[in-house]
Amino acid sequence: MTVPAHAYDPEAARSLIVEVSERSGQNLLACYQCRRCAAGCPVGEETGYVTPDRLIRMIALGDRQAALENELVWRCVSCYTCGTRCPNDIQTARITETLKKMAKEAHLEPLRPKIADFHSAFLESGVRWGRANEMEFMGIYEVKGALRSMKKKDFKSIAEELKTQADLGLSMFKRKRMHMGLQVSAGRKEIQRLQKKASQKKR
Repeated sequence: MTVPAHAYDPEAARSLIVEVSERSGQNLLACYQCRRCAAGCPVGEETGYVTPDRLIRMIALGDRQAALENELVWRCVSCYTCGTRCPNDIQTARITETLKKMAKEAHLEPLRPKIADFHSAFLESGVRWGRANEMEFMGIYEVKGALRSMKKKDFKSIAEELKTQADLGLSMFKRKRMHMGLQVSAGRKEIQRLQKKASQKKR
């Protein structure tokens, strides 16, 4: 596969690398492209040419669009294999999470809508109750997906998804893996305050 070239813009590069470094808490300038992270990335085959080292390279070159709109940002499973292998302890999972937030703030359409819906549903439930309640957050996730499919008038995929989830739910229930109760954390008010503070800081 041919890797696309990235133009170098010094001002854009300086601005982008400082922003991502500060928001992610990672020292991107410590990356010297040894590619040990790429060798261990479990989703590397799913992201085309974009591996953790390439993503950092995009940021270092100031290519904001490429950094925000690529498969790795949405397919990263936060396994932290990259950070474990990195000689300079750079955790790319924290970088991809930062780029997800930046893409959302820029009102960019997620490359993987289902993943974005899952993250959003998990956060909504977690902030509301102080911990994610499986039944609620999966319900929110399914509704988001159904509404997206309805806009496209893709009713077949809605029916297929409902059947798949019903079969999975029944299987989990039989194995006593379906948690029906509502669990509330004693510290949920603190979590809500932190989330509100973080939201205000972004503005």
